[in-house]
Amino acid sequence: MIPIYFIADTHFSDKNIMRYENRPFKSIEEMNQELIYRWNCTVKKNDMVYVLGDFGADKNESFILNQLNGKKYLLKGNHDNYDNQYYRDAGFTEVYDTPIILNEFWILSHKPMYVNQNMPYANIFGHVHNSPIFHTYSNQHYCVSVERINYTPISMHEIIKKVQT
Repeated sequence: MIPIYFIADTHFSDKNIMRYENRPFKSIEEMNQELIYRWNCTVKKNDMVYVLGDFGADKNESFILNQLNGKKYLLKGNHDNYDNQYYRDAGFTEVYDTPIILNEFWILSHKPMYVNQNMPYANIFGHVHNSPIFHTYSNQHYCVSVERINYTPISMHEIIKKVQT
């Protein structure tokens, strides 16, 4: 089985995100290099990665994507403003405008979605970064904003382990 990973809110080359989210990097270059390094230490060439929105800025997506391991899928976030073909041409295998359901159970979305204990779904999302309003995970959701996952893609296996405890 091919490993599946998730990550959201990388905001590659976004100079404002370091200040907004108190990211521990001295420069955009350092942030980009560290995100790429952590990604590639985790994700192998044939793994799948779902980027749950807000991938990058400054139209440098193809430069960044060419350095990242894995087969990459983008579920667009509120900062992914170009048309879907732009992102495919940059290197994403597929691009989605709306939430998708993975394995008949996991709702993948950029923004958190409403799920409750009477629903047969769990939500993997981003968007909220380090907002204290949202917990990182429960038995029906998991936030994969980079600030919550040590700036490193997290595997489906690890998410399942955490939400089942």
